[in-house]
Amino acid sequence: MFVTLLLAIGAPVDRVRADEAPAKPAAAATPDKSMISRDEVRRILDSNRMIVTPQGVDEKIKLHINGIDQWISVRGKDRRNPILLFLHGGPASPAMPEGYTFQTPWEDYFTVVQWDQRGSGKTYRANTEAAMAPGMTVDGMTDDAAQVTQYLREHYNKKKIFLLGHSWGTVLGVHLAQLHPDWFYAYISVGQVVNGRRNEAIGYNYALSRAKAENNTKAIAELEAIGPYPGDTKLTIERIGVRSTWEMYYGGLAWGRKDFQFDSDAEELSPDYNHDDLVAIDKGSLFSLNHLLDPLLDVDFDHVTNFKLPVIVFAGAHDYTTPHETAEKWFGDLQAPSKRLVIFADSAHMMMQEQPGRFLLHLVNDALPLAQQAGDAAPAEVTRDK
Repeated sequence: MFVTLLLAIGAPVDRVRADEAPAKPAAAATPDKSMISRDEVRRILDSNRMIVTPQGVDEKIKLHINGIDQWISVRGKDRRNPILLFLHGGPASPAMPEGYTFQTPWEDYFTVVQWDQRGSGKTYRANTEAAMAPGMTVDGMTDDAAQVTQYLREHYNKKKIFLLGHSWGTVLGVHLAQLHPDWFYAYISVGQVVNGRRNEAIGYNYALSRAKAENNTKAIAELEAIGPYPGDTKLTIERIGVRSTWEMYYGGLAWGRKDFQFDSDAEELSPDYNHDDLVAIDKGSLFSLNHLLDPLLDVDFDHVTNFKLPVIVFAGAHDYTTPHETAEKWFGDLQAPSKRLVIFADSAHMMMQEQPGRFLLHLVNDALPLAQQAGDAAPAEVTRDK
């Protein structure tokens, strides 16, 4: 749940400038010409994913919403396709910088909108903390999301769009879907936050049980030192950081991985972010946690189960960041015009990056038909059979 915490507390995710080569030994007299600059890598990636179709859209737009400037990226191969608004996690873990690693194939079927939320990434960089602070609440940020949605519907002439929330973004997603079900074809839940404190307890118990099974004395000592967890006292960033670090070490964030370096590395080469934008992620993380840590822990959707729009729930079978069992139980209790649960067998919390092909398959097969039925989609391929 607290992906952004790993950056904020300096957990084992190191940011390095991709254009900074390691220090050369004193004997090295000639430069290593095999190294290319970060800017050149970004240029190559951007050229590779360039949208050149006549109906395509590739825009970065600064919107003035609720007193501050907020940045969105809008990309798709055909404006006739439905819009998919991605609510990123964290808090303050924007998906825009690493979106190029998984999003490009989505753009054949959807016009994908990445939004840097209040306190996050480009939006953090564009404003003062004093200007952002009044809206740094669940209600305030849900209203920000509503304003973004309204802009998209009006500017791109869409009656409805898709709403996808990931991790922290599911908190805003549930609230927005409850308030305005008629704006969306479906709410797509990815790594659903159901109950903040229960999430913490399950993730902690998972990490501790794995540590004991492997006799990892360092992990056991650090985890037991913060117990009972989460307990009745106020949770601190430091205690949550211990739980997050070891839960991640045992694959509860990305299955089969011990850290989040792969994501940080991808961000460093992002064609959508420059160095100052990347620095703003880390600064925005601490700022956002100071405002949103307690509200996130207080989330309780156990009885928020009646929806007036279709709901699609994506869960990773190994997710202990937002534990998969809580999402599966919540799905069982849902009442909606239609609902579908997809469990990704080889994923934890980062399904769109861990199993990108299967994630896309389910977006196309489970979500897209809802827009196609309304005539909100580009024409499909021409096929012929002998």
